[in-house]
Amino acid sequence: MDGTGTDTGTGTAGAARRRGTRARAAAVVLALLAVLPGAAGCGAAADPAALSAPDVYYLRPYGDKKGVEDKAPLPVEVQHLYAATGAHRLTVEVERGAEKTVRLSEHNPDCAGDATRVACEVTGGSLNRTGNVRFTPVAARGSRVGDSGFVRFTYTTSDGTPLTARTEVVVGEPVPEVRTPGALRDVRPGSEVAGAFVVRNTGELPVRGLGLALSLDDSWSFAQRYANCRYPTAGGRTAVCRFPGLRIAPGQTAVVRPALRMRASRTKIYARYEQRVWPLDVGPGEYSAWLSGGDRGEGPALTADVRATGRGGTEGAGGDFAQGRVQVPVTLALGADYAVSDVTLHGAPGTERELRLVVRNGGPGDPGAAARMVFTPPPGARVTAQPMAEIDEDAYEPLCAYVGASYRCPVRSLEPGASDTLVFTLRLGGPGTGTVRVEDNAPGRLDPPGDRERTGRRDPDPADDEAVVTVAP
Repeated sequence: MDGTGTDTGTGTAGAARRRGTRARAAAVVLALLAVLPGAAGCGAAADPAALSAPDVYYLRPYGDKKGVEDKAPLPVEVQHLYAATGAHRLTVEVERGAEKTVRLSEHNPDCAGDATRVACEVTGGSLNRTGNVRFTPVAARGSRVGDSGFVRFTYTTSDGTPLTARTEVVVGEPVPEVRTPGALRDVRPGSEVAGAFVVRNTGELPVRGLGLALSLDDSWSFAQRYANCRYPTAGGRTAVCRFPGLRIAPGQTAVVRPALRMRASRTKIYARYEQRVWPLDVGPGEYSAWLSGGDRGEGPALTADVRATGRGGTEGAGGDFAQGRVQVPVTLALGADYAVSDVTLHGAPGTERELRLVVRNGGPGDPGAAARMVFTPPPGARVTAQPMAEIDEDAYEPLCAYVGASYRCPVRSLEPGASDTLVFTLRLGGPGTGTVRVEDNAPGRLDPPGDRERTGRRDPDPADDEAVVTVAP
């Protein structure tokens, strides 16, 4: 099936788009223009002086403990001059005939009512958001997948003007999952990498229109920009692609073709790219307004092929899948030659000298903050001042941890050819020799396996990783 077609508006969610309405109070002036994130996939913008709600909202079937993870509350928003000041009334009602489909749940202290009608005293323009959820529509006991009904919202302004909107609620959910590619290792610097998108629907209802986003590390770039993708400047290096005519029935899998082409960094050893997917009539998430806008790509259009997922999978359908988004760690076939040098301090016992310890990255790669320096002072020498880190305005703490007889100091991220200098002050004792060495950061105990691979310098010449610090007369 060609995923570049036009939305025909068929099926339950299509009916919701045809029937969904928003009553507008044109007499109320000066709106704050905004895009409703929950409706972003439909291309719908909130009108001036209007109450806005999505055309359709999917309900997890009664008793179902799976469904969409981290599901956002039904977003209702008012664009109004007076929305930010004073108290206003919001009324939420299950319309007649929908009582056996949907009930209202989770009222907060601002609200009073029952399972079919809730009235809330509200301030501001965001009326039902994470952290201040006032109502939650849930599937009624005895409802079945595919049942639908309407919930109506009425917002009364300070001058008594009612603004209304309504949302069709449908029992069952589309649940798109994206295949999790394995980590990419030993990628050739500056080479072209293909990011395959494979999406399956594990929900009860069809995915009606698919959105996807590919976000790159800031050291990567797009090798090809596609005609049905936009590249929003607010999203950094992100491609947002839409397939409005695509339908993925429960149990089906869609493969995007061609694989999205990216250009790897030439120096940054460790990077990631992120893939995310969403149904267009649901939207990419509550805090994803930055995914809208942007210029279209100048290349060919992407398409999507749909096929049933049979036992053992089909082409492109095998492997692990995850809801919402996945991150793919990438490692270049590069190392970074870090080096330290010998230092000699001259002085009589009791004198103080400044000690400058320099860590250099001879390249060719940049491993990020992957290294630490370990300094063991010469016998008899005492550190009287050490590098400090600013933890707040005019507040500092030692940069290095003192463990045993050594100072362990983080080394900042170094591009090829760059260096990091750590300055100590020593009160000298008699002649003696200490050491300074650079070593890889140890992975954290709680780091996921993918991150444990991102801690090394892959140093091609470890012979210059250690040097001596000498105190002489």
